[in-house]
Amino acid sequence: MHRRRDVRGSAIPEWGSGRLLTLVVVAALVALAVLAGVVLAVVGVLSEEEPGSADAARQRDGLFTDTSSRDALAATPMPTAHPDDALPGPVSRLAAAVLELPRATAGGPADVPTGFPRTAEGALAQLAAIDVTAMQTGSMDGVRRVITEWAAPGGPTPQTWSGVAGMASLLSAAGLPGAGSPQLAIVVRPVMGLIKGTVGPEFAVVCVNLEFTVTVEQTSRIAIADCQRMAWAGDRWVIGAGLEPAPAPSVWPGTDAAIAAGWRDLRHV
Repeated sequence: MHRRRDVRGSAIPEWGSGRLLTLVVVAALVALAVLAGVVLAVVGVLSEEEPGSADAARQRDGLFTDTSSRDALAATPMPTAHPDDALPGPVSRLAAAVLELPRATAGGPADVPTGFPRTAEGALAQLAAIDVTAMQTGSMDGVRRVITEWAAPGGPTPQTWSGVAGMASLLSAAGLPGAGSPQLAIVVRPVMGLIKGTVGPEFAVVCVNLEFTVTVEQTSRIAIADCQRMAWAGDRWVIGAGLEPAPAPSVWPGTDAAIAAGWRDLRHV
């Protein structure tokens, strides 16, 4: 564990690349812990059908296939990367593929932009908006408020969401309270993304690679990736029910490592 070191007599600790690197490792461990707990809850559903009912059997088979496909897609391992790859690195000479994302057309709960279409690209745009809004609050209350409004029943909660754990780790590493601090500034920019897959038109597993610029006395930058199940609910995408997907590699955007991991440049249309 690194010893906290004051800067010019200030009570605020120095924020160096080593501390931000620690956050990446913590985030990865949280994601792996979530993945290790993946279980299917289909058995209970199967036991509820009426014996001999053909309609119930058809409904059961459809539900089993749908649930199994969603869980299998979410749990499929992603490429890995060295923690150092999350720190700023040289831009690749290769051109990354491009993902065109729709722009928000409305404001949503917890000040999260919304109004994205029912497409995989719309799901990715919504996840990016959720993550940016939550993390830029710079406080535990802020991230909890966002996930409360943007998770489906059975999805992440203010106690379980990896975004809440990430904010707690960030504030702790900076020596700040849960309410944050006026001296803390977090700017989050979604730079790259990928669509892991879809199951029907109303479910997608998507990932966004975010560039964090964090300032506490001094400024440091790091990449942190997030993958989520996204489900269409009424007229918007939300983070869907089930445990969070296998983690994507946190890699500095635009580098050879990012392109090799399958990340694509995000472009709003």
